[in-house]
Amino acid sequence: MLLSIWLPQFFKAGDPGRIAAQVVAGMGFLGAGAIIRLGNDVKGLTTAASLWVVAAIGMTIGAGMYVAAFVTEILALASLVWLNRIERKIFPDIRSKILEVHYNHFSEPDTNIAMEVFKSFSVKSQSINIYPGHEGGKKTMASFLVSVLETTDISKLVKAIKTSDDIDHIEVKEKN
Repeated sequence: MLLSIWLPQFFKAGDPGRIAAQVVAGMGFLGAGAIIRLGNDVKGLTTAASLWVVAAIGMTIGAGMYVAAFVTEILALASLVWLNRIERKIFPDIRSKILEVHYNHFSEPDTNIAMEVFKSFSVKSQSINIYPGHEGGKKTMASFLVSVLETTDISKLVKAIKTSDDIDHIEVKEKN
């Protein structure tokens, strides 16, 4: 920013806004590179905006406008912190998890109990795989791939499923 101001003064020619304009364009290019589209989901918008704001604050400091830079920095930080908290409450993240339900018997398990519990906890079951003869042929395991809101208490979900005497234990795994 200092070059942008001093070069036209030194050479008595030129536009003081040229270097600053190129900084804005360059940060826009870098910000566009930070934005990623994954199916219907878009990631990196906050990062892109933050890059541009930081560049603007840097140019403001370079121009000697310290109060404006300080106020902008406070507003940017407040926006990032508070809006993130509000966003997490309104739109919690959805995680994929694998719930492995181990039954006490070899026969076909009754998965209706788990499905009813999933419904009551607003958990969506994506798929079910049943493995008879698990653990040396004595037990059956049902593996549920589920979509769980970040705010869902997994321990309460597991306790609700485990109320059946049919179930030996339940393992919760993160889906890779």
